[in-house]
Amino acid sequence: MASTAHNFMKLFRGSSRGTEASPPVPQNLTRRSSGLAELSRLWDSESSLCVLDLGSTSPANIRFFTELGHKIYSEDLLVASTEPGLVTKDEEGKIVLDSRQFLADNLLYPAAHFDVVLCWNLPDYLDESLVRPVMGRLWSVLKPGGMLLAFFHTKDAGPDSPCFRFHIVGKDTLETQRIVLRREARRGPTGAIHTAITDGFRLQRVFNNRHIETLFRDFASIKFFLARDNMREVLVVR
Repeated sequence: MASTAHNFMKLFRGSSRGTEASPPVPQNLTRRSSGLAELSRLWDSESSLCVLDLGSTSPANIRFFTELGHKIYSEDLLVASTEPGLVTKDEEGKIVLDSRQFLADNLLYPAAHFDVVLCWNLPDYLDESLVRPVMGRLWSVLKPGGMLLAFFHTKDAGPDSPCFRFHIVGKDTLETQRIVLRREARRGPTGAIHTAITDGFRLQRVFNNRHIETLFRDFASIKFFLARDNMREVLVVR
């Protein structure tokens, strides 16, 4: 990744490490999506599509696509990336995640299987060592002419921008749900399991337009949509 992205990444990882506070209660908000509106032309015109939704299972998204006669698969890659067994070290001794093992366990679909991939904000929150390998796998599972929708924060968003889950509620409308992680911490003396609650995934980096174009360089075309909430929507074609 270019130096600018590394600088942002260092800034983000070094901030907000002070006193822990209780995470706020998740709030659901709605936002318009120009990229989703563009995609809606595809699922309105095609008889049956195969869609990959890269997030935790969303009843709203399942209902939306099945009512249109399409097939939808869900896979939560952010949660999958937290598996302790993925942690390893590179040749320089730096701690990274094992991208080969990650792809051996996830995104196990035939080549050219999907018409649409809903990537959402995955690249911004996924560990650095997994971003390019995952984008490469997504390219391979998309059909030629298939489309991928992704969201990227602008630098004005700030390092503490929360990670959201996106639920489709209309052709150009999304409901955003803040992700709060629950994790098993330890087993207490009485045998009860105590769980720790965290804010969720931290923003790892900010991509500028050139970085985004490089990330999707193997795709045939790319289109940007600037949103009002410090986000850029990107629609790429395989």
